[in-house]
Amino acid sequence: MADALPPAERLLNLVIALVNTPGRMTKEQIRTSVAGYDRDGSTEAFERMFERDKETLRELGVPVTTVHGPAHGDDAGYRVDLDAYALPPMELSAAQLGVLGLAAEFWQDQVLRADAARGLTKLRAVGAEPAGTDAIMGLAPRLHAAGPALAPLLDAAHARQAVEFTYRAASTGEVLRRTVQPWRVVGSRGGWYLVGFDTGRGAPRVFRLSRIVSDVVAVGPPGAFTVPADLDAQAMIAARQEGEGLAWLAVAPERAGALRSRAVDPGDEALPADAPPPPPGHDVLAVPVGRTADLADEIVGYTDAVVVLAPPQLREAVVRRLREAVAAAERLGARRG
Repeated sequence: MADALPPAERLLNLVIALVNTPGRMTKEQIRTSVAGYDRDGSTEAFERMFERDKETLRELGVPVTTVHGPAHGDDAGYRVDLDAYALPPMELSAAQLGVLGLAAEFWQDQVLRADAARGLTKLRAVGAEPAGTDAIMGLAPRLHAAGPALAPLLDAAHARQAVEFTYRAASTGEVLRRTVQPWRVVGSRGGWYLVGFDTGRGAPRVFRLSRIVSDVVAVGPPGAFTVPADLDAQAMIAARQEGEGLAWLAVAPERAGALRSRAVDPGDEALPADAPPPPPGHDVLAVPVGRTADLADEIVGYTDAVVVLAPPQLREAVVRRLREAVAAAERLGARRG
């Protein structure tokens, strides 16, 4: 069935088939042999899906060419032009492998971890000095796992298909069902965000994926909406994150590189007099807060490398998360015992 596979997997299957065909594949051969197409559905539905997939691949740089049969000019088939598609032999330096390693760390999500690891393993095999990447290991980015919502949202955004999910609002804690036209899925400041049009509210909205508390379900037909040509997803996310002042953090030497990169000159603003003293040997940094909850989530990931000095609400948020983590570990230990 066509619905059994996500669109991205169907596209990959189509590329594999067109790359490996000895001559060409007709539409009927594609329909009956490529996983993801509904061989029992209508011809019109298959034609629409295949034409959309073919144009998508071409937009992605995959040279899908049309090959006409020698006997009948209207007997068209398709294949990938291997001369235009093949990559030259790769020789990756240690620095280039290091960058790829950072990219793999960026995608350490439960949905994408296996694919990232397999790709990095293959690329390391062609590098001369994989051990030379150690110098930049401390730069690994901190992006929290997107969870199970990421894959269906990416598929829906690609197909321009509306979705439904249950969402917990950050400000009120209210849990409501939302119907959204997904425009973009973006990683920013350690979290994943969906930018789209909330049909229930009749306006564009930004949703943090970690606050989606149900399965994401596609609703309605593909191609149901158009993404605004002037959309600036990063600006919408930044507007949502802005405006909570500076955080004063004590950071262990050579730790928390992502936080250090965002540190700013506080100008005339000073560390509050009632803030606790920083641990000996730590660097005191001023970092824009954005949203307290987001920064608290990030700081917890650094464990003992970062101590919050101010503001109190950020310190309390971090302490609460650490206590919850300890309690969860104790409960798990009790069950195992």
